[in-house]
Amino acid sequence: LETLENWVTEIFSEIPNNGLPKPCFHHLTQPFDTPEFHKLYRVVPVRKVHSLNITWALPPQEQYYRVKPLHYISWLVGHEGKGSVLSFLRKKCWALALYGGNGETGFEQNSTYSIFSISVTLTDEGYKHFYEVAHVVFQYLKMLQQRGPEKRQVIWEEIQKIEANEFHYQEQTDPVDYVESLCENMQMFQKEDFLTGDQLLFEYKPEV
Repeated sequence: LETLENWVTEIFSEIPNNGLPKPCFHHLTQPFDTPEFHKLYRVVPVRKVHSLNITWALPPQEQYYRVKPLHYISWLVGHEGKGSVLSFLRKKCWALALYGGNGETGFEQNSTYSIFSISVTLTDEGYKHFYEVAHVVFQYLKMLQQRGPEKRQVIWEEIQKIEANEFHYQEQTDPVDYVESLCENMQMFQKEDFLTGDQLLFEYKPEV
């Protein structure tokens, strides 16, 4: 660590600190409020696969990293057990897999907006009924919205424990990738959360 610290000091100490605040783009709201975004697009894939992708542009969520509301929603959407969207679609023989979520960095989450996407891998039969598949997804989200999260703290705590276990027992990563990840975290999180802010859930706030 001493050697690395000396290298960093030698290489970066000559860079002047202009005392400028971190750039903020919160004033650039609704970047996707265009007719082109509110459309259905059919794209012919290179390989034979049927995929339905539904994307929402939401207000910025990066300030809620201690709560991770989109992680909570994606957990419910991506659930595969009884009563889930995927189990229903599989019974109809319409879908093979379903994923929902947000990458929490870069294009998918920043100070201007947050993207939330749900991707459904369809069967040939599901492709014929993709409007119905989309309808089921929206029905499920509407149900979550109406029922609210107040009675679902148990689910949030379950997610929290699983993420904590994955963090504490994770495999060692490539040092270069780890340093890059930490540098990104330093731009987004409080100092005490540099190591954990992108993985752990800290606070349960149903209103968020």
